[in-house]
Amino acid sequence: MSSSNVSYTLRYFDIIGLAESSRILLTAAGVEWTEEHPEWPQEKPNQPHGRMPVLVEKNTDGSPDFVICESSNVERYLARTYGFLPADLKQAALQEQIRDLISDVLSLFFTQVQCKDKDDKAEFQTKFEGLLETLIKVQTKLLKDNGNTGRMFGDKLSYADIITYGLYIKLVVGFVKFNADIADNVKSKLTPEIVKLISAVESDPLVAKYKSRGGSLVAAVSA
Repeated sequence: MSSSNVSYTLRYFDIIGLAESSRILLTAAGVEWTEEHPEWPQEKPNQPHGRMPVLVEKNTDGSPDFVICESSNVERYLARTYGFLPADLKQAALQEQIRDLISDVLSLFFTQVQCKDKDDKAEFQTKFEGLLETLIKVQTKLLKDNGNTGRMFGDKLSYADIITYGLYIKLVVGFVKFNADIADNVKSKLTPEIVKLISAVESDPLVAKYKSRGGSLVAAVSA
C-alpha cells in the first residue's frame, strides 16, 4: 500500500487524541511521514481552519502539494488513497457511518467534560454512555456477522477496524486526564468481539511500527 511518490506531515498535539486514527492509517499505508507539534495557540492562525489535525501532502521534492484538515476528513482521504475503504460507494458508506457515530460519541464525551453544572454534567454523561452502548452493539453485530475474526469487514485491515481501535485507545488511555473513571467505565462495556478486534489491529503486520503514546491498548483493556 506504500507509495514512493509522496510523503506527509501530520500536525497535531503530542497526545492521544483526534489524530490517532490518522497516525495508524499513515503507518499502515507504509508511506513516509513525519509529525509536527506546532506551538499553540501561536500557530493557530496558520492552520487552514485554525484547528488540528492538519495533513500536508508533499511532492517528491518535499514541497507542499495538498493541505487538508478536520480529523474525519483526513482519515477518509488516507483510507481511500491507500485502500482501507472500498472503491464501491455503498460498501464504503457502511464503514463511514460508523465514523459518524463515533464523532457523536466523542462530542457527547467532551460536552460532559466541559459542563460546569452538576446536573447538566450528569445528563450528558448518561447520554454519552447510552450512545456508546449503541455504538458497541453496532460494532459487535458487525464483528459477529463477519465471523468474529477480529475484522469488521472482509478479511483485511479496514478503515472501520482502525477507527474502532482509535476510539478505544482515546477513551481507555488518552482521555483519563479528562475523566478519571472513563477507562474502567468503557472497559466494563467492551464485548469479547471488540477486544478481539483490538488485538487483531494491534498485531497486524501493517500496524507493527505504530507506537501509541500510551502503550498497548490490548494491555490496557486487560488490566
